[in-house]
Amino acid sequence: MKYTLLSILALALLGCKNENKTTTNDRQDTTVAVEKEQKESLIYPEETHFKSLRQVTFGGDNAEAYWSFDDKQLVFQSNNKGWNVGCDQMFLMNATDTFTDSIAPKMVSTGKGRTTCSYFLPDNKHIIYASTHLGNEECPETPLRKNGKYIWPIYDSYDIFVADLDGNIVKQLTNEIGYDAEPTVSPKGDKIVFTSTRSGDLELYTMNIDGTDVKQITNELGYDGGAFFSPDGTKLIFRSSRPKTEEEIKEYKALLAEGLVEPTEMELYICNADGSDLRQLTSLGNANWSPFFHPSGEKVLFSSNFEAERGFPFNLYMIDLDGKNLKRITHGETFDAFPVFSNDGKYLAFSSNRNNGGGRDTNLFIAEWQD
Repeated sequence: MKYTLLSILALALLGCKNENKTTTNDRQDTTVAVEKEQKESLIYPEETHFKSLRQVTFGGDNAEAYWSFDDKQLVFQSNNKGWNVGCDQMFLMNATDTFTDSIAPKMVSTGKGRTTCSYFLPDNKHIIYASTHLGNEECPETPLRKNGKYIWPIYDSYDIFVADLDGNIVKQLTNEIGYDAEPTVSPKGDKIVFTSTRSGDLELYTMNIDGTDVKQITNELGYDGGAFFSPDGTKLIFRSSRPKTEEEIKEYKALLAEGLVEPTEMELYICNADGSDLRQLTSLGNANWSPFFHPSGEKVLFSSNFEAERGFPFNLYMIDLDGKNLKRITHGETFDAFPVFSNDGKYLAFSSNRNNGGGRDTNLFIAEWQD
């Protein structure tokens, strides 16, 4: 909201034709200075990789913003009640847009069921996303705790669809029984990676852009998800909660049978795009997730609470592909996650609880990145 007000102020000053030149210039300088101060106030002093930072949304839970291949638009999910949705739906925005409760972006999902994990296709005219609307047009229940522990629901009604930018579904890519979701697209534009329970466990699979040639990538017990391709399309980075002890395995299987997972202990894994050379990248403890490759392809950004004693805060970190040179990127006291670089590597979109007035809203931010 504040950027909208500042923009109106700037236009008003430019429109004051009766003012003398010196007064107009002074006011313009003041406006620019205020805008700069507001933008810089979003950046904590230690966040040296952020040259500038812009808040995009102002209300609700807004997350997983992904860039079009030409970096002109982003698609993201939101449950902002001010936009007349009951649970997460997909919205489209231009890279320079800002939204409030009263200014809603264009919805590009059906508005039915619950959706998650949208991603642009290479033509910049279509997106893929997962939705439960074929199972039920109402929003499914969202259990958050079981036996006092934080959980995620894994809806078996999720399938993956292709839609145009007017929200019309043009194709259904998955039709298996069980959970099919979390699709992302290779920067090469030839493959999609996604998570599925078709084997009885939460494993990674790849398929062609048209849904053909489905191949299983992982095959070890545990939740493998949130996968992304490297910039050259040769590697995959993903999160996994892999139970080790007999008790952990029993609990994992029991939860999965109920369509649930407990995401409080997750580490990052990396492998080739065909699943070979699989190895664990982090061993930090707690939850390490939402990884995304740095534009160089030699590092990974991710969210973690490994330094937290009570589950929070989550901050963004960067680590080399050999597991060395771990570096903290954000320095908030609540929640920073879902880092996604633009294809040209100049900007980083992420979700954060910063600047929400002490409430629970999670908003989208776009940072101008500097190495």
